[in-house]
Amino acid sequence: MSAQNPADAEGVRLQKVLANAGVASRRVCEQYIVEGRVRVNGQVVTELGTRIDPASDLVDVDGTAIQLDGTKRYIMLNKPTGVVSSMKDEQGRPDLRRYTREWPERLYNVGRLDAETSGLLVLTNDGDLAHVLAHPSFGVTKVYIAKVDGRVTAQTIARLVKGIELEDGPIAADKARLLGTEGGTSLVELTLHSGRNRIVRRMMAEVGHPVVDLVRRQFGPLHLGTLPAGRARELTTVERGALLTIARRSTPDPEHD
Repeated sequence: MSAQNPADAEGVRLQKVLANAGVASRRVCEQYIVEGRVRVNGQVVTELGTRIDPASDLVDVDGTAIQLDGTKRYIMLNKPTGVVSSMKDEQGRPDLRRYTREWPERLYNVGRLDAETSGLLVLTNDGDLAHVLAHPSFGVTKVYIAKVDGRVTAQTIARLVKGIELEDGPIAADKARLLGTEGGTSLVELTLHSGRNRIVRRMMAEVGHPVVDLVRRQFGPLHLGTLPAGRARELTTVERGALLTIARRSTPDPEHD
């Protein structure tokens, strides 16, 4: 469905939809529309009273997608170590169910973190978004902080970016940098789009610096921030918009693994 003429009785007024979605007050949303900052299905809409169908129309403000489907839930979890990335573990190990009890929807984790790795995990019931975020062909990056054995050199950092050979094929970090060294360990920040199993641990082992501790700090546009380990929260309006914008714009990149 396309945006409707104000005289058309069908649909919901655009400014009301935006206000209900938490963009701003209705008066401010009207100002956004008049200023040409709002698009419906890719087309700029400047006429107040324009009606849309929230169930099918795609709306963005200043290029950022707006969530109109209130049935979709988006959760950020700081997964602790010792917890498996599953909603039900057949071996009876601690799983993700304990962190989703306050939400009635049936949520699923987007991708995985191995049990020994902590950090940012996204939980959602939006299957389309989950596919884009999890599949490496879409190039959504993740940022990890690894504490590793040994003193990492600039040459090792360069090697990680240039690429190394693993048993399941070559791999290169999108970015890598040394954050510091202390005693016999180093802190390394790695940015990757790969979805391969235990990829950071295998990369660091290959260059002679086994991982001691590993945390994922970023997932696409999301930052873990100060969220404590073992805590979950709903994404903010801005965070949801950033994720939905990626999902709507993304097309697979055949060069990515």
